[in-house]
Amino acid sequence: MTSSANYQQILSDSDTDSDNGRTESFPDLSSSILKPYLESTNQSSLATSQSPSELSKIKSFLASSSSGALSCLICLERIKPSDPTWHCSTICYSIFHLICIQSWARQSSDLSASLAASRLPITAEKAAESSTWNCPKCRSQYSKSQIPKKYLCFCGKLEDPYSEDPWILPHSCNEICNRPLQNNCGHFCLLLCHPGPCPPCPKLVNSSCFCRKFQEVRRCGFKSFSCNKICSKPLDCRTHKCLQICHEGPCPPCKARAVYMCRCGRVEEERECCERDFRCENACGKALDCGKHVCERGCHVGQCGGCPLQGKRTCPCGKRVYEGMSCDVAVPLCGATCDKMLSCRIHRCHDRCHRGPCIETCRMVIAKLCRCRSLKKEVPCYQDLVCERKCQRMRDCGRHACKRRCCNGDCPPCSEICGKRLLCKNHKCPSPCHRCHGPRPPPNPEFTLKTKKKKSNHQSEVTPGSPCPPCPELIWRSCVGEHIGAERMMVCSDRTQFSCDNLCGNPLPCGNHYCTKYCHALKSQSSLSVEKRSAESCEERMPTCPHSCPLPCHPGECPPCKVLVKRSCHCGSMVHVFECIYFNTLSEKEQMAARSCGGPCHRKLPYCTHLCPEICHPGQCPLPEQCCKKVTVRCVCQTLKKEWHCLDVQAAYRNIGRDPKDISKNQFGLGLLRCNSDCKSKVQVVDSVLQSRKPKVEEKEPATEKHVGKRRKRRERVRVVNQASRLQRIFTAVKWLLLFVTLSVAVAAGLYYGYKGLLKLSDWMNEVEEQRQRKRFPRI
Repeated sequence: MTSSANYQQILSDSDTDSDNGRTESFPDLSSSILKPYLESTNQSSLATSQSPSELSKIKSFLASSSSGALSCLICLERIKPSDPTWHCSTICYSIFHLICIQSWARQSSDLSASLAASRLPITAEKAAESSTWNCPKCRSQYSKSQIPKKYLCFCGKLEDPYSEDPWILPHSCNEICNRPLQNNCGHFCLLLCHPGPCPPCPKLVNSSCFCRKFQEVRRCGFKSFSCNKICSKPLDCRTHKCLQICHEGPCPPCKARAVYMCRCGRVEEERECCERDFRCENACGKALDCGKHVCERGCHVGQCGGCPLQGKRTCPCGKRVYEGMSCDVAVPLCGATCDKMLSCRIHRCHDRCHRGPCIETCRMVIAKLCRCRSLKKEVPCYQDLVCERKCQRMRDCGRHACKRRCCNGDCPPCSEICGKRLLCKNHKCPSPCHRCHGPRPPPNPEFTLKTKKKKSNHQSEVTPGSPCPPCPELIWRSCVGEHIGAERMMVCSDRTQFSCDNLCGNPLPCGNHYCTKYCHALKSQSSLSVEKRSAESCEERMPTCPHSCPLPCHPGECPPCKVLVKRSCHCGSMVHVFECIYFNTLSEKEQMAARSCGGPCHRKLPYCTHLCPEICHPGQCPLPEQCCKKVTVRCVCQTLKKEWHCLDVQAAYRNIGRDPKDISKNQFGLGLLRCNSDCKSKVQVVDSVLQSRKPKVEEKEPATEKHVGKRRKRRERVRVVNQASRLQRIFTAVKWLLLFVTLSVAVAAGLYYGYKGLLKLSDWMNEVEEQRQRKRFPRI
C-alpha cells in the first residue's frame, strides 16, 4: 500500500500542469541512464567522473527534463511529457514540438523553392524537390524528404514513445540507444535512450600517436594522441625532416633556407625550400628553329620548341588555310565575313576578315524583357533593360511589399523591426520583421499522430430539454486588425473583441501608403484616411523631374510629364522648347546634341575680334588662340598694309608686350608695320594734291565767327530747346485750364436744370393727384 501511494503521489505530481501554478517534477534519472557508461569506464558516480562535453550535454538535457524547463524555441511554450516532439540530430540536439517543426520546415522549404524557381532556370516541381530547410537553432540543413512525419523516441526505434511511468524519461523508449558512435569506430552507444549526443566510445583499444612511434592502450573515443616528441617525418622535399612536436594532420611546408636557381638557370636567389622551384622575370630570348624569331616564353625548363608560325596557317577569321608560307610573312585577309562569336554569345561579327579582336559590345537591336518580365522593348544587345515598375510582392515577413524597381523576384529580407508583443505580454520582439511568435498552425493531415484518450473522472449531468451550455474550449483568436502574432487564447463562447495596440500597417487603397492608426477593425477602415491620402499629391515621379505629378496619390506609375521646358542653345542664339518627359529621358550626351542649334557658334573669340567658326557647341570655344582668319595689318600712317593670319597678329602683339584682348576692333592690326622712306614722300604728294583740289576762298570770315566751339554751339541749342519747351508747357497748362472750366460749367448747368426739372415734375404730379381727388370726392 505504501509503494502504491508513493506511485500515485509521483504520478499526480508529474501530471500537474504549469498553467495551474505548479511545474512538473520527475525523479532524477541520470544514474539509471548513465549507469552502463560509468560501469564501462570503472567510475562509481557522476560526481567523481571526468565527463567529456557530450556527457555534459546529456546531463543538462536530463536536468531540464527533470525540472520541466524544456521549451520549444519556435512557439516559446513549455514542452510537456505528452507533447509529440522532434530533436535535431546534427549539432545542437534541441527539442521542438513536432507540429511546430513541421510548420517551420514546410514554410522554409516552400520559401527556398520559390526563390530557386525565380533565380534559376528550373521548373517549380524540380525546385520543390531540391528545396531544403534548416534547424531553427543551429541552422543545420535538411532536405524536404527529412521533414518529420512521426513522433519517434530519441534513438529512433519506437514510434509514439509516450508513457505514464514516472521512472521512464519522457520521449524515451527506455531501451539501449545502440546508435553508432562518432568517428565510425564500429562500436555502439551503451546508454539508455537519451537526448543529446552520444558520449565518446569507452572501449579500450591499442592506438598509435600521430607520428606512429609509440603505442598505448586508450579509450576508443580518445585514441588519437600526441607523444610530445619531435615528429621527424620526411617532408615533401625528401631532404629535410619535420621539426615540430608530434602533431595531427600533414606536416607543414619545409622552411629551410638555401640558394636556389630559377628554371632557366640565369638567376640565383636565397629562398625557402618549399619555394625552390621559381621562375625569373626575364624572357627566354633564344632563337627558334626557323632562325627568324626568338622564344617569347618566360623562364622555362627544356627546349623552346618549334616556331608557332610554321606549317599550316589560317587567315584571322580561320576560313582560309595557307600552306608553305614563310613564317615571317603576314597572312593575307580572305575578305569574307569574320563570323566569330561576339562576347554576348548570341550574335556573330559582321565585319570582314580583320586582325585584332572583334568589337567588345554587340550593337544588334533585339527585343528584350526587363528583369521583372513586364516590359518588352527593342534595345541593343549589350544594354540591360530595366523598367520603372515597383515590385508588389510581399517580402518574407508577409506584411510589407518589396517596392523595388524592376525586381527579378529575389526580394530582399524585410529590414523593418518586428515590434509585435511576445507571449509574455510585457515585451515586444526586437528582431527584424518575420513570422515567429505566432499561433500554432493547424495540423497537416499528411502528418498523422495517434491521439491519446484520457479517462473522464466525472459523468456529464444534462437535463433533457435544457439548452446547451456555452462552449468552454480554448481557441486562438486574432485581434480586430487581424495581425499575425497578436492572437490570444480565449474561451470559444467569449465574443469579446480586443486590440493588440500595435500599428495597423494594412495597405491603403492608394497602394502606396499604409495605415498609421493603432489596431482597429478592418471593416471601419478609414474613409477619412482614404480621403486624406487622396488629397495629398503624389510623392515621386519617374523619371525624376522638377515638376510634381498633377494627380493625387494613386497606385501604379505617374503619367508622363508634358510640361514644356525651355533650353537655350550653347551659343545663345536660339531657345528650344522640349517636353519634360522627352528631355529627361535623354542621356547627358543626347541632351547636349539636342540643345545645339546646328548653326555657327556666333560667340566672339577671347583673343581677337572674330567669331567662333565651329558649329554650335557646349563649353569654351576650341583653340581660340589658333584663329586662322586674315587680318589687314597697317603701319602707323596707314600707308603700308599687308594681310596676316589672326594668330600671327596675336603673337606680334604679345611680342611687343600688349594683350590682344585690350585692342579695339578698329585698331586691331594698326601699327604692327614700320613706316619707311616711301611713307613720307607719299604723304607729301597726297597733301599737295589735296591742296590743289580745294576751292579758292576770296574773303575770309572773321575768326570770331569761324572758330566757334562745339560746347558753345551745344549750349545754344539746349537754350533754344529749353525756350521752346517752356512755351509748350505754358500752352499745355492753359489748354487744361480751359478744359477744366468748360467741364465745371457744364456740370453746374446740368445740376441746375436737373433740379428745376425735378421741381416742375413734382408740381405736375401734385396737380394730377388733386384732380384725381376732386373726381373721387366732388364737393356737395
